[in-house]
Amino acid sequence: MKTDLSSPIAAILFDLDGTLVDTAPDMALALNRLRQEYHRPPLPFELIRPQVSNGAAAMIRLGFGLEAGQTGYAELRERFLQLYLSELYRNSRLFPGLAPVLDQLAQRGIRWGIVTNKPAFLTDPLIRLMGLPSAVTVSGDSLTLRKPDPAQLLYAAGYLRLPPEHCLYIGDHERDIIASRAAGMPSLAVTWGYLDGERPPQTWGANAVIDHPQQILEWLP
Repeated sequence: MKTDLSSPIAAILFDLDGTLVDTAPDMALALNRLRQEYHRPPLPFELIRPQVSNGAAAMIRLGFGLEAGQTGYAELRERFLQLYLSELYRNSRLFPGLAPVLDQLAQRGIRWGIVTNKPAFLTDPLIRLMGLPSAVTVSGDSLTLRKPDPAQLLYAAGYLRLPPEHCLYIGDHERDIIASRAAGMPSLAVTWGYLDGERPPQTWGANAVIDHPQQILEWLP
């Protein structure tokens, strides 16, 4: 259900993995190639997909049962990132229905950007390879703090010269909504992303939960 906003929306900010771009196939490919190098069988895609929004740390935890700081973790993470970077755009695509939404934003003169915890050395080439005309991109290492801290969202709004309440943030993880609320920015939680099953999106505190990208347009002036 749509909640009325106190200010009109002038820009859209998207989370990347699981919200704007379906990167799960390439992340899963990299993890299973790494497991193959260690003579382990591949994991089912259905097991990997829900953890993709949690990044490389989640991939190593899932694939090898290791946490940061444990013996072997750093080497596995570095090799995973090498494998992923080597085929960053093999199968990754915009989620279905988002391309026409981005076209509509362009036609209406509404800028859009990306705020992600994915590091810049992965974010920037992926955006370039996909030809995404993001007006602002804030990666996980662009600042010293990242989501669920609001710093990235506040930076993006400032870059666009807009108050946070005139931006709309869209994400598929509870950390996205926590960050947006702390930034004073309205938000939408999406159900097409990599929901990890920890807490249903209806409990995150977003202004609304949406099931299809076309619903984004309902929030525009």
